Amino acid sequence: MTRPGFLDQTLFDELAEKAAASPRGRQHHNFHQMDEPCHRMAVGLQPSTYIPPHRHLGADKAETLLVLKGRLGVLIFDEAGAVTDKRILQAGGDCLGVDLPAGVYHGLVVLEADSLMFECKAGPYRPVGEGEMAHWAPREGESGVAEYHAWMRAQFD
Repeated sequence: MTRPGFLDQTLFDELAEKAAASPRGRQHHNFHQMDEPCHRMAVGLQPSTYIPPHRHLGADKAETLLVLKGRLGVLIFDEAGAVTDKRILQAGGDCLGVDLPAGVYHGLVVLEADSLMFECKAGPYRPVGEGEMAHWAPREGESGVAEYHAWMRAQFD
């Protein structure tokens, strides 16, 4: 039997520090084993992180995101890359999370330093596959990321 995992200020501080030190601007803390059917994780996020628009095509790959600390912007896109919905997700705010059905293109921007979200989706883990990354947006590490990321952030100005 494994030990209980607590979502407490100690964990929040650790994830914020590790996310700030990470070149990707984010840090995961898994509460699950990789082969478990339900993946649960806390994710520390900094404004520098780029989470490109993507979708999960597996019928069982819906995901739920809840903001535990800070503020995120979520963008929902159609197949061509037009924004169909957007919301600010904020701990203690009017909207603190989103439940994303499988197949929906979405992207996130971090609007407040040291933000933290809880994510839950079906396992086991598999990398984003063919047809899941948005064809209209640059992938992490590609040219144009800074401009596209700035555009995503500007949707919440």
